[in-house]
Amino acid sequence: MSHVVALVPDLMDRSKVQAAARGAGAILSLVAEASALAEAASEDADLVIVDLSRPGALDALPDLARVRTVGFASHVNRALMQGAQEAGCQEVLARSAFFRRLPDLLAGRSSVPPGPDERVAGDFADGENLAAGR
Repeated sequence: MSHVVALVPDLMDRSKVQAAARGAGAILSLVAEASALAEAASEDADLVIVDLSRPGALDALPDLARVRTVGFASHVNRALMQGAQEAGCQEVLARSAFFRRLPDLLAGRSSVPPGPDERVAGDFADGENLAAGR
């Protein structure tokens, strides 16, 4: 059984994460502030989920380097998504792609290559895709 730590304060988003975690048989620990992520993940976390739009989220990412971290944000917020990658977030997904792939993420499977509707282009000189987390 995997242990997931999540910073997902939005009620609707949180309920989706809770339902998916239950379905995957994962133990879910929710934190209310980004500053609590590192401590909550220091125990035995297998995955950390971060709503990148929350205050302090980017600042908390470097402290999570030892655990798989998946962040999500609005697809139009390219600067935030790029900042998350630069801060060490292993996978950065557009919000819609994150929720579509959440069952796979909770099962420990990495994201599959993004579909055409998940491409985020324009901020990388070499055309890398943020939704793919690389």
